[in-house]
Formats: sequence, C-alpha cells, structure tokens
Amino acid sequence: MKYPTTWLQGSSLGEAIACELRLQIIDGSIKPGEVLSENSIAAKFGTSRSPVREALKTLSSEGLISLKRMGVEVIGLKLKDVDELYDVRYLIESFAWRHLAQNDPAKIISQLHQIVDKMQLAAKHHDVVEFAFQDIAFHELIIAEAKHSRIWHLWSSIRQIVMTVLLITTKKIFSQGEDKINLVINKHRTLLHGLESRDPAVISARIEEYFADSHQTIHSSIH
Repeated sequence: MKYPTTWLQGSSLGEAIACELRLQIIDGSIKPGEVLSENSIAAKFGTSRSPVREALKTLSSEGLISLKRMGVEVIGLKLKDVDELYDVRYLIESFAWRHLAQNDPAKIISQLHQIVDKMQLAAKHHDVVEFAFQDIAFHELIIAEAKHSRIWHLWSSIRQIVMTVLLITTKKIFSQGEDKINLVINKHRTLLHGLESRDPAVISARIEEYFADSHQTIHSSIH
C-alpha cells in the first residue's frame, strides 16, 4: 500500500517522507527492531538527507522510531499504543460532540450527512482512499466545530497516526465485503442521529458504542 498522494497536498517533502514511512511501519512492511539509516532512506526517496531528518524527527516524536547514534531503530505501533490513541480520540470527540449539541447543530448536521453520502458513494465505487478520507473528514469537522484551541492542538498531535491507521483499517474492511462497509457507514449515521436528538445521554451512549466497536475493528486490522 502506498500513502495517497492526494492526502499530501501542501505538505513538505519531509512530511511526505514521514507519511510514507509511517504507513510502512504501521502496516508492518518495516518491522519493529529494524535499523534504518538516513542515507538509505534518502536514496530510496531520491532526495537529500535534510528532508529525511525532518521526517525522522516527526516519527520519533510520535514514538514510532528511536533515533540512535548509529542509525534509526524502528519501534512500531503496539496494541498498547493503539489503545492509548483511541483513549485520546474518545476524550477529544466525546467533548466535541457534547459541546456541539449545546449549540444549534443544524448546519453541521447537514454537512455531516453530506460527508456520509460521500462515504456511501466511495463504497459504491470501491474507493478505499476516498472512503477513508471522508471518514476522517467526518470526525475532524466535529472536532473543528468545538472551536477549542487546546482540543484542536491535542487532535493535531495524533492526527497523522490516526489517519494512517484509518487507511489501513479501511482497506481491511473493504476486503471483508459490502456488509462490513455498510456497517461502518451506518455507525456514522447512528452518531448523527444521536446529535440530532440533542440529548446528552443519547449522544454519550452513541459515542461509547461507536468507539467500542471501532476499537475492536482496529485491533483486528493492525495485528
């Protein structure tokens, strides 16, 4: 699997290299314990070492690699890491959904319905990349609409890993057939119905259901 070039618009070369390496590390193409060098990565991507250093610094901050004196050791993404990522996502989104429900969410509900319709269309055309892109757009819209700078900063710190995991998971879901794909779409519609109720208890229940099920799906897709 290659990282989608359509997801890299506006990215620097270093960011693009980080995205590709991140995907290879998380999908297991690059194994934990492997040692990489700046020179070998630069040669692979046909670039100088400067953007490679930028990429490695990013991946190190995400905990996916460890920068050693003689090279770069791959750590990878363990199940504990996945659990912690989803704990953070749950905290971010449960706040964002409830915060949005306190205001008038009518406009956002309309936009969210449009995104789910785009997911349905991507499923029809068996477009894994577009489906995953709309999936992340759905959740990111909710987080953005919370208009909370600290929440957005927290989301930004895990966004790239979440997007990569989602891409891998979506590919696995598409391989399992139409029923599984429709189940994912319906989970998003259920979240929407919770928001439309504007009932905090209903919204909280829908969020818990969504993340419990998604967490289980991630576990089976990554390991």
